[in-house]
Amino acid sequence: MPQSLAKVLVHLIYSTKQRERLLKEQIRDELHAYSATIFKALDCHALLINSVEDHVHIVFNLARTRTISDVVEEVKKSTSKWLKTKGPEFAQFHWQAGYGAFSVSQSNLDQVLKYVANQQEHHRTKTFQEEYREFLKRYGVAFDERYVWD
Repeated sequence: MPQSLAKVLVHLIYSTKQRERLLKEQIRDELHAYSATIFKALDCHALLINSVEDHVHIVFNLARTRTISDVVEEVKKSTSKWLKTKGPEFAQFHWQAGYGAFSVSQSNLDQVLKYVANQQEHHRTKTFQEEYREFLKRYGVAFDERYVWD
């Protein structure tokens, strides 16, 4: 086969450092748009980006020439630098060191997109930590609670 083709859908989740509630509603649309440009520059189309005050969900198509870790590193580094230009409240902004990246099947994509779109409602009853633990358990990811949070 002379051509290499791939479609790898990823649901990416990461939080602010110490889950600080810094991503106020006024900055989110701009943050999402800026993040989308980074994904586009990496040839990784972002299907949906949404966030609440302490974390971000992104569903994207991983380019066949990129690794998840490289994409996440670039997105977090670039958005962190960008946020620091948005006012004194962001001067010390940092993302958490880690992230969660979960596979999404094409047949389940619509359900995942609805879940991501509904973050504000979802987090009225559930914390980021509760949500993240559920993802890790659902995907069978072994984890040690002592090392998941920063």
